[in-house]
Amino acid sequence: MRLAAARRPLEAALRLLAALLVLLAVAGPVHADAEVTQMRLERSEDGVLLNASVAFELPPAVEDALQKGIPMFFVAEATLLRDRWYWYDKQVAFSQRHMRLSYQPLTRRWRLQVSPTAIGNSGLALGQSFDTREEALRAVQSFARWKIAELSDLEPDARYSLDFRFRLDVSQLPRPFQIGVVGQADWNVGAARTQRIAVENGR
Repeated sequence: MRLAAARRPLEAALRLLAALLVLLAVAGPVHADAEVTQMRLERSEDGVLLNASVAFELPPAVEDALQKGIPMFFVAEATLLRDRWYWYDKQVAFSQRHMRLSYQPLTRRWRLQVSPTAIGNSGLALGQSFDTREEALRAVQSFARWKIAELSDLEPDARYSLDFRFRLDVSQLPRPFQIGVVGQADWNVGAARTQRIAVENGR
């Protein structure tokens, strides 16, 4: 009798675990990763410019939060490295681009703010409005002539690599959302790509 009674909690736990596994199998994994589809450096009078593109779809949870007026924050990071055969590659330059994407239900318009530093409530960011989500998302995904280094940072005959990273920054979400999205795959929007790259002359 005692053995049977001791088994009941274990059997209940196993049944619960089996039910959870069934639910996960039915739901299937949600993968919201992005992909860097283009990455090119350009040399011009303004400096070293990056042209890059990132492809991704907004996961349903992120889309739903935006539609409710909750802004989403994206961060892009570009690190220019000079090859060194005798040691680790040397970091030549590092740049960030912070983006705040929001939907305004009253006007039904999308707004994107861009800044080299984290965007707070100060309003110190370049802003642009869009009529559709698709237009706003294309602006988030495209990086045209983004200055990431000075010409003086380059050395003749040196070889360079570019490390480019893009992510949805959940750390800037409202506190209740941060707690709820930890570990959820459908909030994991991110891409990274590193490659040796030639610095082309601008046209």
